Amino acid sequence: MNGRYWVRWSAEHGAPRAILRWRIRRGDPFATLLGGQRGYVEPYPLLDELRAGGGIQRRSFAHAAFDHAPVRAMLRDPRFGVRPALGEELPTAWRALAERVTLPPNPVEPPSMLVLNPPEHTRMRRPVASAFTPRAIARLRERVEVVTAELLDAMPADGSVDLITDFAARVPIAIIADMLGFPASARESFLAWGDKVTPLLDIGTSWASYRAAMVAIEEMDDYLADHIATLRRAPGEDILSTLVSSGDLSLRELQAGASLLMGAGFETTVNLIGNAVWALSAHPDQLALAQADPARWADVVEETLRFDPPVQTTARQALEDVEIEGTRLRAGTTVILSLAGANRDPAVFPDPHRFDIGRTNLKEHVAFSSGIHVCLGASLARMEAVHALGALYARYPNLRVRGEPVRRKLFTLHGFEHMPVDLGPVARTSAPDDMAGAARPV
Repeated sequence: MNGRYWVRWSAEHGAPRAILRWRIRRGDPFATLLGGQRGYVEPYPLLDELRAGGGIQRRSFAHAAFDHAPVRAMLRDPRFGVRPALGEELPTAWRALAERVTLPPNPVEPPSMLVLNPPEHTRMRRPVASAFTPRAIARLRERVEVVTAELLDAMPADGSVDLITDFAARVPIAIIADMLGFPASARESFLAWGDKVTPLLDIGTSWASYRAAMVAIEEMDDYLADHIATLRRAPGEDILSTLVSSGDLSLRELQAGASLLMGAGFETTVNLIGNAVWALSAHPDQLALAQADPARWADVVEETLRFDPPVQTTARQALEDVEIEGTRLRAGTTVILSLAGANRDPAVFPDPHRFDIGRTNLKEHVAFSSGIHVCLGASLARMEAVHALGALYARYPNLRVRGEPVRRKLFTLHGFEHMPVDLGPVARTSAPDDMAGAARPV
């Protein structure tokens, strides 16, 4: 495996990694922002510095945009598509050699819908979209409530837990596993596989991390192949059973789609919950507002998505020569779109570094992207986070973060690896009805 995958890694990550390290030593803020594999880097001061450069900028590897207007415009413009893993900027011979290496089905390679443009994207997305409609999400609310209550019941009264591993990751993994028909026994494996695969979303991932990701992908694909074979014999009522029974998708497409849905189904939510708790711990006045009115947990979630989004960046490629925001881009040009930068654009969000659940334009953020690639599970992530946060603080109103939490050493996915918290005493009055107005999908 090592030799075969090394060729692909060297083109996709190895060469960019070397350039990044050189640019970081020269003090390049963009390279420093992307270079999260070297350790956690606080992104927001760097984004302010980069935004000061104005407009769509030519940076290392690609153009980049940090303002709300061009980011939102390119996300919604059909003249832009998703960028292939092996960019056009590679030398032709090198790219041709790397493309001969066929990777196993995974969330960041075709035929995953994450990296497909229409019409292939439409064909892959349409069959699963019905599982994420507002009506479908509303039906999942009861299951979210049950899972959340079970997790809270298992926590030690007036004790300490790791909020990420003991709570934030457990709610979404249970729900998406149910939606895909996986048994409860598979959840731990998918959590472990997901942790190893997520570095592939970054630029310049190390060879050690890349190799570990490939091992995890191979194990995950073996599991999925067996599971899909079982569903062919005895389908259930879950999303994957419906896709298998339709006969419209190949085994490779089913594996890629299932791995993407499994990863996306919990990665966004676990980071969202953790980022919200961290923001609330630093802004007790905003926590007090939500605790006084449970309907405002939806505002907490929206402001967290703006203030500290779980997904920091995405990329688009011009499909034709195009002019946008006064900048001409040739066909094939890649533009890195800073979702986090757009969400802290002072032209749209006054005093953008202030966490404020009372903003009148909370939903103008682009944390879930926009256009045809808008996050399929956005409504599910919102509903899960709203209920999880409301139920957590209703049960433990004096919850406090203990010490300094451990950030994930990633750039694209932004969240915490560990967050120790002291729960404090259980509230004397906390009933499920307290959340009646707070867990509505938004």
